[in-house]
Amino acid sequence: MRLLFVADGRSPIAQNWIRYFAERGDDIFLASTFHCTVDFPIKRLEFTPVAFSAVKKQTSRPGSASARTLGPRTLIRQWLGPLTISRSAQKLYSFIQEVQPDLVHALRVPYEGMLAADAYAGTPLIMSIWGNDFTLHAPSTPLMKHYTRKAMTVTHALHADCERDIRLAREWGLSQDKPTLVTPGNGGVRSDVFYPLKEPVKDPIIINPRGFRAYVNNAAFFKAIPLVLAKRADAKFICASMAGESQALGWMKELNIEHAVQLNPPLSHAQMAETFRGAQIVVSPAIHDGTPNSLLEGMACGCFPIAGDLESIREWITHGQNGLLVNPNDPQSIADGILLATQREDLRREAAGLNANIISARAEYGLNMQKAGEFYKTVIGKW
Repeated sequence: MRLLFVADGRSPIAQNWIRYFAERGDDIFLASTFHCTVDFPIKRLEFTPVAFSAVKKQTSRPGSASARTLGPRTLIRQWLGPLTISRSAQKLYSFIQEVQPDLVHALRVPYEGMLAADAYAGTPLIMSIWGNDFTLHAPSTPLMKHYTRKAMTVTHALHADCERDIRLAREWGLSQDKPTLVTPGNGGVRSDVFYPLKEPVKDPIIINPRGFRAYVNNAAFFKAIPLVLAKRADAKFICASMAGESQALGWMKELNIEHAVQLNPPLSHAQMAETFRGAQIVVSPAIHDGTPNSLLEGMACGCFPIAGDLESIREWITHGQNGLLVNPNDPQSIADGILLATQREDLRREAAGLNANIISARAEYGLNMQKAGEFYKTVIGKW
């Protein structure tokens, strides 16, 4: 197939998805909204900036903005970013006309899906919903509402990482006759990278893998730490992609928890897998989410999952059986969940077995990407 992806080419999630088709021999074209490099074979890479992505440093990673600027930057993009779509769509339209792909796939709605919808040239179009596209971004401003609805109306098919977003997509204008696929956003968990140790971790080591994002309540997570330490002084906390982050360092000093917290730099998949295997518990304090890839990866490595009590998360975690669901805005709720998990070895052991089966059945990378390839053929054949 000749496949044109519209994506943030820096994103490990996008790269993990696209890599499958590149390595199996499809002709891959990438319209990246950010400057990027990739380590898999593609026919052509075209930089197609939108929503001020051209001003981002070329070496930056997704989610690398300072915690102090993340909120204002998100608001600016929500209000003003849609104003850049029309001009950027002209460049994407020309690229599509030149390449003549069998299929265009936009990975994420804001702003890649919005851009692809505005550049629609008759080629079959698929969009992927990522985590908070509907719950955080779509209703944020009048123009975000407009372009989200347009994207759902124009697209021929939808890929989402949770059933909730299929339901929401229908509410935003996706017609009932358009096909859908539900798989993890990055294709799933690579079992050769993310796997558990033979013996479970005995020490109370807790990892927050989410980094700084507008929809993750890290303030509540850090405030929960001293509440845990008051009862489990031996607990250790690892925070992914927060090394050198002034906000995290400030919280650590203010809460007097510097001795118990380790701030990690961004790590590769293999390094993250090793970090997960050294932890007992994975915590995802998100207030908006779909299916967090990092949560599945932690579960695959044997970590006991604790996550915000969200509709999408309940598709994976049954409270008290294979994990715990907490109020992500309440430090005491997060702390209580962590303390219960550290105390209940029987619960952690039972959850590890259940989660191994869940990951194998629903989240395995090869199985899900095979489904994605079949989905592509269905969409191409229908349109």
